[in-house]
Amino acid sequence: MQSRIEKTLANLKSQNKKALIPYIMAGDPTPSVTVPLLHKLVAHGADVIELGLPFSDPMADGQTIALADERALAGGTSTRQAIEMIKEFRKTNTTTPVLVMGYLNPVEMLGYDKFAALCKDAGIDGVLLVDLPPQEAGDFPKALQADDTNPINQIFLLSPTTTDERTDSVIKNCSGFIYYVSVKGVTGAASLDVDEVNAQIARIKAKTDIPVCVGFGIKDGKSAKALASVADGVIVGSELVKNFAECGTDEQKITQAVDRLLAKMDELRAAIDG
Repeated sequence: MQSRIEKTLANLKSQNKKALIPYIMAGDPTPSVTVPLLHKLVAHGADVIELGLPFSDPMADGQTIALADERALAGGTSTRQAIEMIKEFRKTNTTTPVLVMGYLNPVEMLGYDKFAALCKDAGIDGVLLVDLPPQEAGDFPKALQADDTNPINQIFLLSPTTTDERTDSVIKNCSGFIYYVSVKGVTGAASLDVDEVNAQIARIKAKTDIPVCVGFGIKDGKSAKALASVADGVIVGSELVKNFAECGTDEQKITQAVDRLLAKMDELRAAIDG
């Protein structure tokens, strides 16, 4: 049975459209913001949503998202609470795919089986654990795929420096889509070479039919449009998350930040579709 992610990306491909995948951090800037914002992201063009699981040492993330981790943790958002937010979202949205992105330590503290069970119960569609390479995943992918009625995709990263051997390993173990890191560096990095990304995606697509979505370094409609022309979807995180940097718990500032974030979503959606 196809997952929601697989169905969504296949449907977009049949319409010659590309996915817009926004990333936000669960619990940032305050826990009460997240669920309403998930719904607003859908209303402003999100095809799939990536929700960050707060962690104290986010090695793949630049300063913008690392600070979002700190804000979410300071506000009391745990891995369990982040998953509960998706469960709340699912009460009124059963169609938009949601994947969680995080790190291995909190998952190991819960236990793989418990984490997988919580994800299934909440209606989560994909899991990306940055520091869990495919060769060390063990039975975790099987635990995620165990329920045929709600299969959960395990998503892995490829980057400009990935070897052919690792690429083959990711293709063998990945489902849903491959997350291609478009730059050498952390989230929010500056330098983006579209021609190089195009060449790398062509290399990946020569080996697999799994969709390839691109993240890291996408800052505006122009870069989103350029990458959407070569990939199956674009993932935008830091450019959205940065709006919450100075909000604190001030409700007016949070409302203004959400408005800016959604305006950026509109820009990205229009550029990708245009």
